[in-house]
Amino acid sequence: MEYRILGRSGLKVSTITLGTMTFGGAGKFASVGSVDVALGRTIIDYCIEQGVNLIDTANIYSAGLSEEIIGEILNGKRPGNVLIASKARMPLGTGAPNDEGFSRYHIIQECEKSLKRLRTDVIDIYYMHQWDGLTPLDEMLEALDTLVKQGKIRYIGSSNFSGWHTMKALHTSAAHGYQRFVTQQIHYSLEAREAEYELLPVGIDQGLGALIWSPLAGGLLSGKYTRDMQTRNEGRFAAGWTEPPIRDFDRLWNIVDVLKAIAAEKQVTPAQVALAWVLGRASVTSLVIGARNLDQVKDNIRAASVTLTEKERERLNEVSRLPMLYPYWHQAALAKNRLSPADRILLDEHIG
Repeated sequence: MEYRILGRSGLKVSTITLGTMTFGGAGKFASVGSVDVALGRTIIDYCIEQGVNLIDTANIYSAGLSEEIIGEILNGKRPGNVLIASKARMPLGTGAPNDEGFSRYHIIQECEKSLKRLRTDVIDIYYMHQWDGLTPLDEMLEALDTLVKQGKIRYIGSSNFSGWHTMKALHTSAAHGYQRFVTQQIHYSLEAREAEYELLPVGIDQGLGALIWSPLAGGLLSGKYTRDMQTRNEGRFAAGWTEPPIRDFDRLWNIVDVLKAIAAEKQVTPAQVALAWVLGRASVTSLVIGARNLDQVKDNIRAASVTLTEKERERLNEVSRLPMLYPYWHQAALAKNRLSPADRILLDEHIG
């Protein structure tokens, strides 16, 4: 297992992170998975044996049940010095006015609840889980700074912020001397490369790690599904799950065709090829992989050892390339001799 430094910190994390959105299976999360304590223990033990050193969860996953399952399995212990990441922001509770958002009240309350469910004294990475445009960022960051100083969390990160949200938060931290984000957890895959417009460049420029959620596009890039998936009513999307939204199914299946072709040539699985492509992108730190069973976990972990050739990457880039929005097409045409490494994440493919 390879380990990479997380952003502008000294913390090393494995290139594969175990995601636990499938743990619990309560409410709307039932369509994603329903991993119980017994299966969860098998999955966590296997991941730790393979060198995975980060488990990712959130208070919203099955309304805290995911955290409770992890807490029961680990029971206050950290085998393999495993790290735990969790998140807060989403509405959780009875629907009272302060049951969501970035207020000091909500963040501190939810952190303390997560610590109890996880049966631990400290959460290693605490993410702000989606944007809250109503709470001042200095209130959010001061609360997080307090939790770090109290020893309840170690590092902080954002999840699903836009580029300007991220920069505003980093500026606020610098202005007040608060803890700054060391990482962002973002959606990125061959099917959904929008993070190349702003989020990955911000990460390079500002020293943020990038943990990638849904790198298989909710399983659509695994090779399991075919063009007739929609008519056959297959997968979690048939049950009403909407992440990620697929705007162009023809493009999706064209990507899957190339994945299958490369996988056959390399004698690996399409999922491993898709994951290896993401893991090889600039500024990516780790892939958050979730699974309904141990076989899926094993298959995904093997992606960490798959190496793609430059020609294979070019084939995948070509079939999945983003359109050039303004101002990027203008920059590609007129600024190509003045580009930074952050700029090149998006523009290199378009300027040759």
